[in-house]
Amino acid sequence: MYERTRRSRPKPWAEYQHDVRSPAWVTPFHGLEWCFSWMAWALGRWAFLDVLEHLGTLSVLVAVIFYFADSSNRKKQKHYQAWQVVNTAQGKGGSGGRVEALEELNADHVSLIGIEASGAFLQGISLRKANLSRCDFHSSDLRNSDFTDSVLTDCILKDSNFRGANLSDASMESTDLRGADLTGANLRGADLSNADLDGADLRSASLKNIAWKKIGSMRLANIAGARDAAPEFIKFAAGQGAVSIDSDEEWEALLKTGQP
Repeated sequence: MYERTRRSRPKPWAEYQHDVRSPAWVTPFHGLEWCFSWMAWALGRWAFLDVLEHLGTLSVLVAVIFYFADSSNRKKQKHYQAWQVVNTAQGKGGSGGRVEALEELNADHVSLIGIEASGAFLQGISLRKANLSRCDFHSSDLRNSDFTDSVLTDCILKDSNFRGANLSDASMESTDLRGADLTGANLRGADLSNADLDGADLRSASLKNIAWKKIGSMRLANIAGARDAAPEFIKFAAGQGAVSIDSDEEWEALLKTGQP
């Protein structure tokens, strides 16, 4: 804590001037210094200044107490503003500030169940361990996003772009992934039970340890170059009507005909 120094009584001007012994042209400056010394000494004797110092310290303490006491209301206001951004941008393309808003809400462990962000530009969004059940991200750009350990059950992800995304250990049961672009995505450990993967692009995707035995449909899904896929899964996918085609033109032509 700051303590005000108690000054000793200044010397009379004659003694002060004698002790300084400076050139004549400096005398006016020493005169000012001597005057200020007397002023500082006089003010230092006021108990009122001590009271002001203590009040200043007390006001800082009170401000800190109120700051922490109001933290809950500030957090609520921050969440309200984030939800405004998300809801205002519904049905609109582009980001609209939704990337930052959704990441902020998720960082505070707010449930994101039922989020509607179809057609949005959310490239690079990080929503690790988010609860996104029943969300709607169809036709959204989610390239290089991170949904590690997230809950994406019963979501609409049709025609969404997940190129290079991290979906490891995500729960994607009963999710609509028809036509989704999962090229190069990390799906390690993801649960795809009852998911619809018709026409999904799984080329070069990492499929290690995925829960595939109860996948709902994989008709015309492209698994060319899929990495770490179990031989049993490859056989299962072929039985579901999946294909393995490297050429975009050839696969698109096949999708148009609707016949494997």
